[in-house]
Amino acid sequence: MVIVFVLMGLLALAAVAGLYWYVWRRLVRDTTSGPGLARRAGTVVFVAGPVLMIAAVTAERAGAPFRLQQALAWPGFLWMALSIYLLLGVVAGEVARPLLRRVMEWRAAPSAAVPQPALVRNPAPVPHTEPVPRTEPVPTGAAAPEEPSPAELSRPVTTPSRRLFVSRAVGGAAAAVALGTVGYGTYGVLRGPRVKRVTVPLAKLPRSAHGYRIAVVSDIHLGPTLGRDFCQRVVDTINSTQPDLIAVVGDLVDGSVKDLGPAAAPLARLRARHGSYFVTGNHEYYSGAAQWVREVRELGLHPLENARTEMAGFDLAGVNDIAGESEGYGPDFGRALGDRDTARAVVLLAHQPVQIHDAVKHGVDLQLSGHTHGGQLWPGNYIAELANPTVAGLERYGDTQLYVSRGAGAWGPPTRVGAPSDITVVELASPQA
Repeated sequence: MVIVFVLMGLLALAAVAGLYWYVWRRLVRDTTSGPGLARRAGTVVFVAGPVLMIAAVTAERAGAPFRLQQALAWPGFLWMALSIYLLLGVVAGEVARPLLRRVMEWRAAPSAAVPQPALVRNPAPVPHTEPVPRTEPVPTGAAAPEEPSPAELSRPVTTPSRRLFVSRAVGGAAAAVALGTVGYGTYGVLRGPRVKRVTVPLAKLPRSAHGYRIAVVSDIHLGPTLGRDFCQRVVDTINSTQPDLIAVVGDLVDGSVKDLGPAAAPLARLRARHGSYFVTGNHEYYSGAAQWVREVRELGLHPLENARTEMAGFDLAGVNDIAGESEGYGPDFGRALGDRDTARAVVLLAHQPVQIHDAVKHGVDLQLSGHTHGGQLWPGNYIAELANPTVAGLERYGDTQLYVSRGAGAWGPPTRVGAPSDITVVELASPQA
């Protein structure tokens, strides 16, 4: 079994190295006229980028000193995002490359219609004063040289300078689009999440609870790149919605309480009429879930560890994340939802959308989740669809509805493309209203 994993790892490493070589070839080797400063500089970038990326991931997972994590995270994780879009740009350029080459060849080709001299009536005789050209004798047995045909004369020649121009035009466009995409996607994360509003009708919700507003925030991912200032922007955005209840549905942090306690401190300023509630995500179990549960409780949030509480008009329940199973603290739906009044509506906080199947079995009316980031970096949404029943938005599973937030922050690259961050205000609606 170990040999199989080693071989798979080596194959994956070879595949990644091959892709980097392909992008380097198109963006560096093919766009430079020969060995020189430009090619050496490009090669250094394509070697240093992957090294920093691997170092950033390793430092975070190994719990390296936090300042080292911060120093490696920005260049390493941004390179991770940039390399994705450089690859996509180069692949798209393979389509544009032959088209551009043909356009250039067409423009360089001589005109097919050669103008003929105008006819002159009754031309005057011209005396033959030109010297008769000398004809060199052809050696015996040697073939006379052939003149090129008209087709050969009209055929355009692809010169090295033309190939270089095409490579630079296509490579430059791919690099510019990749840089612009990552730059705008990073700006979108750093400016903070936008507010979405969704109305969810619940058949069992009494008229008295009609219009109840739950601010749902997930996947804040405080860590080496997103710190205290980002957390404060998230808190300010949530408070601006004036919700009745706040639900923090996991993946709050990527690091220990020791390193990220100050970054999470603004959570103490969350304000809602009926309080703030928290359930763990898988990243809490990479960061010391028990310590973070204690920390958020001290900050004024109410952890729901496989527990339930009664609200005005419905029950609010929460289950631990699936990742907690490795530590003996996984989700326990029976404990969270057993012995309840089934005539009352129940809203469940569960980090991962895949927990919807257990929610359906236990008669949950609405599950609120995160985890997917909406794919975070397009086309990652197509990959996320393979592992999650719902990637983003509201869907129904039998009598149970599932709402999945794209999340407020980002893991790894502080960048989102095609999956903008959000804080969602879920407004419950009663059929009796």
